[in-house]
Amino acid sequence: MAVPVQNTVQNAVPDVAANPVHQNRSGASVAAAVSRRIGVAVLTLLISTVVLVVAWYALLRLFDVDAFVGKRPLDVYDYLFSVPKAAENRAAIEAALKITLTDSVTGFVTGVVAAVVVASLFTVLRPLEFVFMPLAMLLRSVPLVAMAPLIGILFGRGLGGQAAIGGVVVFFPVLVNAATGLRSASPQAIDVIRVNGGSKWTALRKVAIPSALPNLFAAIRISVPGAVIGAMLYEWLFSGTGMGAEIFRANSQVQYNKVWSIVVVVTFTSILLYTLVSIVETLVLAKYPRSTT
Repeated sequence: MAVPVQNTVQNAVPDVAANPVHQNRSGASVAAAVSRRIGVAVLTLLISTVVLVVAWYALLRLFDVDAFVGKRPLDVYDYLFSVPKAAENRAAIEAALKITLTDSVTGFVTGVVAAVVVASLFTVLRPLEFVFMPLAMLLRSVPLVAMAPLIGILFGRGLGGQAAIGGVVVFFPVLVNAATGLRSASPQAIDVIRVNGGSKWTALRKVAIPSALPNLFAAIRISVPGAVIGAMLYEWLFSGTGMGAEIFRANSQVQYNKVWSIVVVVTFTSILLYTLVSIVETLVLAKYPRSTT
């Protein structure tokens, strides 16, 4: 009796999630890995904060920046927590931050999904990569500010432009890392699938994508701060809302306390998002570690 090809492929190379080695990993080990990552992330955040504050003071003193323009950490603290209008200041920045985070998520998701789809096509249809990857790298070399007017014409100033600008920032690093990760899949495992009648798409789903997870998360970590910057650029050029517009207005109105406060909030938001992605990465890779066979 003939054995169905699909069953043969499944028996020969099971999904990563179904691997007994992975199934035997207890919830305790995953929790321990996540706890260690959280501990390292918190320690790194504290050290980074100290280094940034010291560098902040040092650079202002080194370049002898006028106190009217160059605000110190204590000035930012006073603006957000001590002055009579501190609550009002915090409320304005919080409202703008919510808009920027929404814009960032839109661009981030657009860029990641598009990059993973294109990288998958490059892996399965290699001639596409030879033709279009150089073009993608050429486009990457064009400054986003120069591309922004064209994006506005093509996609408009609404959701389309928002997704396009944020997506462009995220797309290229994720594309390169995802394509590299997909190509690093075990040739032996792919050969087993092909010998047993599996297609390139089956090999992609069962072997290449799980193998690419470390590269994909590395790209996502790098892209998260970029998504925030892309969102602020969109807000500055098109929407007139969010942190991008607020920092532009504050600078034009010589409200340097607000400018520095926005910079600090955006910086720490980006660091926190980076840390969150690192924790999610630890959780996923602890449960589905990269296969080497």
